[in-house]
Amino acid sequence: QVQFVESGGGLVQPGGSLRLSCAASGIIFRLYAMGWYRQDPGKQRELVASITTGGSTNYADSVKDRFTISRDNAKNTVYLQMNSLKPEDTAVYYCNTYPNIRAYWGQGTQVTVSS
Repeated sequence: QVQFVESGGGLVQPGGSLRLSCAASGIIFRLYAMGWYRQDPGKQRELVASITTGGSTNYADSVKDRFTISRDNAKNTVYLQMNSLKPEDTAVYYCNTYPNIRAYWGQGTQVTVSS
């Protein structure tokens, strides 16, 4: 059974930083491109960042130069380092394969940016 478990979210002030982690199980992790996605209530889920099996990365324009995605295949984990956070980054953050597979969505981790 495939499972993604996200962690690391929380409440942070504007300009602050958080590091999200996503532990994968039930898949041969190194064979999959991975993505971080986010969803604000009332909005569609959007792709924030992706990383290929070879480590190439891509980012949404809204987070470019502020967020960094990385992966550790030995730990079956993908990370999202988020710096210079803004209130508009507030959302539930999820990881999944890229492209995403509907059955693999986890619970996500809440990120709230507020003073």
